[in-house]
Amino acid sequence: MRRFSAEYLSQTRRGMWADSQAALVDLDLPNRTRILDVGCGTGELSRVVATESPASVVGVDADRNLLKVATDHVPVVAGDAVRLPVVDNGADLVVCQALLSNLPEPGAALREFARVSSDLVGAIEPTNAEVSVESTVEREEKLDARVRETYLRGVDTDVSLGDRMGDLFDAAEIEPISTRRYEHTKRTAPPYTELDLEAATRKCSGAGIETHEREIRRGLVGRETTYDELKTAWRDMGREVAEQMAAGTYERIERVPFDVTVGRVVDE
Repeated sequence: MRRFSAEYLSQTRRGMWADSQAALVDLDLPNRTRILDVGCGTGELSRVVATESPASVVGVDADRNLLKVATDHVPVVAGDAVRLPVVDNGADLVVCQALLSNLPEPGAALREFARVSSDLVGAIEPTNAEVSVESTVEREEKLDARVRETYLRGVDTDVSLGDRMGDLFDAAEIEPISTRRYEHTKRTAPPYTELDLEAATRKCSGAGIETHEREIRRGLVGRETTYDELKTAWRDMGREVAEQMAAGTYERIERVPFDVTVGRVVDE
């Protein structure tokens, strides 16, 4: 399973669900009593779910460092997505966000969700191949797409589960009910936040590339471009971002589509 830092999750999930929660409607949050958020990370989805539902919400994650942050939002417990520390039918909704695409065996996790849920299962997964970026730094748009494509070639999990989700639900004996699209839009514009400045610093230093060095190196196998060349280009782009920020002219819009698939556990 791929792991991420609390800082990375805070940056990538910032503002998610603040603009619209329409895609969550089939989770039937107002009528739930016990909800389990698996792979809760720092608790972004847990917080939203707990706000919108009268249910008891518990976050589960294998990373105890992330749980230290998530506990500010909901009660938490350490656990593995394929071996949940929960009794059969212990919840009436098991939900996850950006988890299955980071697991080597997403089907195994869904089977575990079906064991634990007495009713609904929800999976919220990004469609990584459809991410788009607009930027006042012209080269950022093409370079971001190039790095993302390289990264996706190098990952060892299925980061594009969208078309397969229905089959995965069926195989886990979860009857698909619906799939709805949510577009998470992240905007960077003056006045810049501390997170905006940190993101620019990571571009300038190449840290954003270094975080995914293993996957990027694998994605570059057989290509003419080297890792060092790509990192240098990223840092050069980062310096231009920093210059525009200093002038108060930098703006960036990133759109990340998420598919929300909801299903009902099939009675035996």
